Formats: sequence, C-alpha cells, structure tokens
Amino acid sequence: GGGARAILPKMAAKQRAGRRAAREAGAEAEAEQVLPLQAVVVADSFNRRFFPITKDQPRALLPLANVAMIDYSLEFLTATGVQETYVFCCWMAQKIKEHIQKSKWSRPTSPNTIHVMSSESYRSLGDVLRDVDAKSLLRSDFVLIYGDIVSNINLSKALEEHKARRKIEKNVSVMTMIFKESSPGHRTRCQEDDVIAAIDSKTSRVLHYQKTHELKKFRFPMPMFQSNRDEIEIRYDLLDCHISICSPQVAELFTDNFDYQTRDDFVRGILVNEEILGNQIHAHVTSDEYGVRVSNLLMYEAVCSDIIRRWVYPMTPEMNFTDDEKGFNVHLRHNLYRGSEVSLGQGSVMEENVVIGRGTIIGTNCFITNSVIGHNCIIGDNVKLDQAYIWNNVYIGDGVDICRSVVCSEVEVKPGVILNERCVLAYNVVVGPNVTFPEGTVVSLHLPDEEEDEDEFSDDAAANSTPSKAKAKGYNKAEVGSQGVGYIWKVATELECEDDELAQDIWGLTLKSESGSESESEASVDSQEIDSRSVSPQLDDAKVFHNEVLGTLQRGMEENISCDHLVLEINSLKYAYNITMKDVIQITINVILDIPLQTHGAGASAAQYSNTLISLLKKWAPVFKNYIKRTADHQTCLASFEEFFTEHEVLWPALVKALMALYQLEVLAEETILAWFSQNASTEKGKKLRKHQGLQKFIKWLEEAEVESSEGED
Repeated sequence: GGGARAILPKMAAKQRAGRRAAREAGAEAEAEQVLPLQAVVVADSFNRRFFPITKDQPRALLPLANVAMIDYSLEFLTATGVQETYVFCCWMAQKIKEHIQKSKWSRPTSPNTIHVMSSESYRSLGDVLRDVDAKSLLRSDFVLIYGDIVSNINLSKALEEHKARRKIEKNVSVMTMIFKESSPGHRTRCQEDDVIAAIDSKTSRVLHYQKTHELKKFRFPMPMFQSNRDEIEIRYDLLDCHISICSPQVAELFTDNFDYQTRDDFVRGILVNEEILGNQIHAHVTSDEYGVRVSNLLMYEAVCSDIIRRWVYPMTPEMNFTDDEKGFNVHLRHNLYRGSEVSLGQGSVMEENVVIGRGTIIGTNCFITNSVIGHNCIIGDNVKLDQAYIWNNVYIGDGVDICRSVVCSEVEVKPGVILNERCVLAYNVVVGPNVTFPEGTVVSLHLPDEEEDEDEFSDDAAANSTPSKAKAKGYNKAEVGSQGVGYIWKVATELECEDDELAQDIWGLTLKSESGSESESEASVDSQEIDSRSVSPQLDDAKVFHNEVLGTLQRGMEENISCDHLVLEINSLKYAYNITMKDVIQITINVILDIPLQTHGAGASAAQYSNTLISLLKKWAPVFKNYIKRTADHQTCLASFEEFFTEHEVLWPALVKALMALYQLEVLAEETILAWFSQNASTEKGKKLRKHQGLQKFIKWLEEAEVESSEGED
C-alpha cells in the first residue's frame, strides 16, 4: 500500500488546498466568536506493552486505584475546560464505547461531550490525526493526549500563551508541549521517556528535543547557538507529560507527511529535519502539578501510589468518578479509603496507603499495606498484601502472601500461594494451592505462543483465541498448582517495537548495567542512584528528600551557594516530596551531622569532626534560623542531635562544641537547651550522654549565664 499512498497525497493536495482556503476564511470569521475547546484522546497505545493483560481488556480501561485509566484522562480534560472530546480507539473499541456510554460522560449534564471514533485501520497516532484532518473534526486549537494520562495540570495558562503566540506571529507556532519539572531518577519519571530539550528562555520555543535513552553523548545543531538568541536553556530535568496543545494545522501536517506515525516523528520533522519550514514548537513547563503517562507496570505502580497519597489532588481515590452513590469512607491520616459495605475481619490491619473497593470482604488477621483492592473481592484469613494491586471479583485463599504484584479481575488465588515481586496474574486464571511463584512470573489463560500478527489489533482477535488448542495441551500443574488454570508466559524481552519503542517487558526497562567493565569505572554516581531508584520506585519520600538535601548542601559547599538560595532549594524539595516542617529540620540536621563523617571517614577523631562541623554550622547558620523558630523546632533540633550523638560516643566532645556554637550563633536559646537537658532521657545511652563531663560543664555555664543575665535585668 506504500506506493499507492505516495501517489494519493499529490492528487488530494489540490482538493485540500481548496478546502483549506475555505476553512481559513471560515476560521477568520470564527476567530471572532469563541469556539468550545476540543480534545483528541488516543485510547490505544499501539503496542503490546501490557500483554497478556490487554488481550482481554484495552489499556484505557485497566483500573488504576479502582478507576479506569480513561476516566482520569477525561476528568483532566474536563477540569481544564475541554467541552468536546473525540476518543479514538482501535483495539477492543467496542468495550471502550460501552464504558463511555455507561459513564457520567454520556449524561446530558456532562460539561464535556464525548464522541467515540473507532476504526481497525488506526495503527498509530499519525493515522488518527490524518483521520481527524480528513473528517475536518477540529475547528480551532485542541488538546492532544493518550487515554492513559493521569494529570491535574491546569492548561488555561498554557492555552493562553499558545493562542497569544499564534496571534502575534500568524500561526507560526503549531504545538505547545507540556513538560513537568522533575529531577532525573524521580520515581514518576519513566526512563524510556527521559528527554533532553533545548529551549529559548525568552520565547519558550523548543529548539532541540531528543530522547536520551542510553545515549552517552548528545549532539546539538550548531545554528541553534549561532543565531542572535539571548539565552538558551538545555534542560534534562523535564518529564514529558505526553500532553500537547495543537493548532488545527498539526492534523494537516500529518496528512502532508504521511510517513509520520508518532508525535516524536512530528517534533523531529519540525526541529531536526526541518522538512516543515516556518513552523515552530513551544514548551510550557509546570513545576508543582502532576502529569504522567502510565506506559508500563512500573509507572502503573508509581502513579497508583501517588494517587493514594493525594499528589494528584483533586483526583483522589474518594473523588468518585463513577458517581457510586454509596461513596467512600476516608481516613486521611494514613491514606486509607474504604468503599461501602466493606467488612474487615477481627485482627486484620490496614497499615497505610490502602484503597478497598465496595462490597469486598476481608478475613481475620490479614495485614494490608500500600495496596489497592477492587470491588467485590473475597480475601481469606492470614493474608499478607504489600504493594498488591488486586482488581475486581478476585478470590484470595487463606495464608496467601502477595508482594508488589498485579492480580487482574476474576482471578482465583488458592490458599498458601506466594507471589514474589512483579508477578502478574492476568484475567480469569486460577493458581495454587501452595505454589510459590518466582519474581516476574506472568500467568495468562492465553497460550504464550499464539502469534496473532494478522489481527493483533482487531476486535475479534480476543474472540478467536479461545483456548481450544490450549485445552489439548493441558495446564502444567507443576507450574500453576494442582488446581491451576493458566499458562506461564516467559516474558519476551524482545517485543516487536512500534512507536520507536525500545524492547521492554511489561514492567518497563529491565535495568541491568552493561557488561560490568564500563559501568564500574565510568558510570557516575547519579546513574547508579537512578538505577537503584527505578528498581524500587517506592523508596520512601523522606529517604529521597534526605539524598536531595545532601546533594544540595554538598553543591552549596563546592559552589559557595548563598544561604538564601539553599533555603529556596530545600523549600522546593519540601513541597516536591511532601515533607513536614519537623522532618525538614530533622533531615537537614542529620545531613549536616553526617557530612564531616563523609569528609574524614567513619573513624574521624572528635577534634577533626568538630572542626568541620563548627565551620559548617557557622556557614549555614541562616539556613537553620530560617527553619528553627518555634520552641517545638528547637526541641526537634536537639532531639536530632541527641539521636545522632548517642550512636557516636567517640564524638561526644564535639556535641558540646556544636551546642556552644549554635547558642552563640543564636540558633538555639539557652532555655530550650536547659529544658532538653533536664528532660528524662528515654534511652540508656541518652542518660549516659547527659552524664558526660563536658556537657555537664556547658550546662552549668549556661545556668550561671542565665542567672547573671536575669540579675543584670533587675
């Protein structure tokens, strides 16, 4: 079909030119009246990343904290003012249609009118936009997203900027890409999506854009630096939210360049190959809002936990997208959300960050933490769920232990089954009893060798693949258990990659460092840090905050950054990781008490330690003063000192010098030091610390100073 397609555009070009002229004339007139904001949702990923789960359910309908992914996308668009949305789907389009027809989006009261467009011929984002152009669906600027975007970004400012740019220079800017500031290695950064971008600081025009995956060097086009631009930013801290504001020309440009399949092709076409002249792309960067594409199970896990921890506010688990009348019972302190008619047996504990859907019954003595359980599930006794994502109508027998795994709807897990990390039980399988599944096992009712290249995307693929030939083969009881129903998939690492995607498994990148040699010598600290983080995306926020503060202060020493700037950086980290003021004080103090040990090694003498520490305290006194203001802050600070020094008895002489310094710098007040000293120590070490001669002398000196000063006042 390539040849035929190549000729067609030439013939169609004339008709289109006429159509366009008419449309532009109409657009001029329409520009006067304000048009409703439109959006295009591509509800298909055009890849098999979520196979075998997506053999039974399209990705847009997979539940995320018990709400279908596409509902987050539609909620985001509606909240940002979109009034008309076209949802394009190919794989299992009927299911997506039905879902939307049953949802609140189809009611007459819905502020956003949804049209579902389906066709088996869509194979890429490019096909969708060419169809949008052919059908002339869009009248003005529109928002373009995928059906698996979770975001609370308010686009109004970006839309205004986009419209203003198009007004000033007639239609030169065709797209505004939305990015979120996010430091490399943050767990909601999908590594496959790491990009490096060059942006003109003044105009926000994107000059260069490149995926950085596994590249060691980057090339930038020379002309970028030679023109008379005042300032160019090279940004490596941007997360591509996969949200774009497009002008209607974008669809036309996809028609003209019919080999473009993805948005990346389009961006490359404009920026790199300059095949399209005279058009520009701009960027809008948000810092404190949330926008992520759920592109693999690692991202699924990260986004799910962010929703539960209310980082995507107002999209929280109790927001009730589905308008379930009965609603949720919410316990905010530990982020526990219980649907209606949930029963929890005696002795069962929900620790923190747990969502339980309506009608679910949980047995006795279960322990559940950081997990989501869907609607109408039955969970036996003594079950342990840690980072488990259990969908709807699942049965889990007694004594089951599930760690960091996904269990799809209608699955039966017989008693005594253990799922280690990253297991996936796809729809309708049965496993057990008493089987332990090693890390990364995927079980599905579909045979792993069913090659369906022909009808991979068509609706009837699912219907055809009845496991008839499967039955002949029989299930391997040794693998799935004596009552098991399902096949173990050897997760193919080499999937056919569309969308320029790298070969990955369902969980995203498999992070193995390259053949030892290079990685030991050359890999920099941060690349190792990123690796360890992406493998355990649930490193708690305090730990990440600790590392970030350490990095900030070390840079502060090396580059002599002013205290004001350090405070700004620590504050922005505080918001980014949702850390309380008390934790900020504790963590910052721990970091500072730790730096001299890093400098001199763990065996540092008290003298070496205290010299380094005192110089840091003097240098950063303004930072402390900024955070240590109320009496409670003073107490937190002293408690952190005590906690650190009880662990390092050798360094006790340094404690006295440090307290003296903080007293003289007026960071700590004498009454709070005296109050802390006179408190009863909770530990043996603490009692011993208070008996330390140097400390006692210092306290005595303080008491005398206090007496003198009060006499002086009389």
